[in-house]
Amino acid sequence: MLRGVVLAALMLAPGMASAQDAAAGQRVFNQCRACHTVEQGGRNGVGPNLHGILGRKAGAIEGFRYSGAMKAKAEGGLVWDEATLRAYIADPKAVVPGGSMSYVGLRNEQQVNDLIAYLKDATR
Repeated sequence: MLRGVVLAALMLAPGMASAQDAAAGQRVFNQCRACHTVEQGGRNGVGPNLHGILGRKAGAIEGFRYSGAMKAKAEGGLVWDEATLRAYIADPKAVVPGGSMSYVGLRNEQQVNDLIAYLKDATR
């Protein structure tokens, strides 16, 4: 019984990383679908297509009209790896001040984890 209580307490400990769930991340991505697609060769919407996002240089989708702020970040060498994407999902204006993405950010760490898992799977 004590072991169960200790395990439950560890699972609920603040700041402890939880497993990533791509299926849950797909549900989180539904918020993003109004502006983004993930399919290879998919259309750009209000935001660029995200296929191949991980490892891609920022501002690299041909034909998409990026904001001046995003272009400046791209020229500065911003690459979308898991860390930069995680930061951008949580607070886009902190990563690209003056950028045009109207989304305010995702504050729920588990949802960010799940969304990253989904993007890793859906955009490769």
